[in-house]
Amino acid sequence: MSHVATIEVDILDLDALAVAGKKIGMELRRGQRTYRWWGHSVGDYPLPKGFTAAELGKCDHALSILGNNQAYEIGVVRRKDGKPGWALLWDFYAGGKGLEAVVGKDASKLRQRYAAEVAIKNARRQGFRVTEQMGQDGKIKLVCRR
Repeated sequence: MSHVATIEVDILDLDALAVAGKKIGMELRRGQRTYRWWGHSVGDYPLPKGFTAAELGKCDHALSILGNNQAYEIGVVRRKDGKPGWALLWDFYAGGKGLEAVVGKDASKLRQRYAAEVAIKNARRQGFRVTEQMGQDGKIKLVCRR
């Protein structure tokens, strides 16, 4: 089965995505042109908006779990809606063969980590020192001081 969906996050900074991925046990493979997934659409799930079945599995870059060559990957692809940046596509069927365990349900861990990395980068650019705390609920809390 294939269940390829868009991860709901606007990716504008590949460097922040690389750092976020690394912090949760992934690697951004720049220039990788395909990502691991079921391999073909069987038509049992809606295609990601703006993408055709023939485009699934193709990407500009990919996020891979370090040390797991069996897990599905996340494709980093140019957005199709005319906005700048990249979209993230992944096949979450059956947990993506271990992918969901790393990125979280609906890729919540990856989305939160990416948002934190963008915020950290911007705060430091503005002269703040940033410390990070992890709440018991798993949410990242950033403390910025001058």
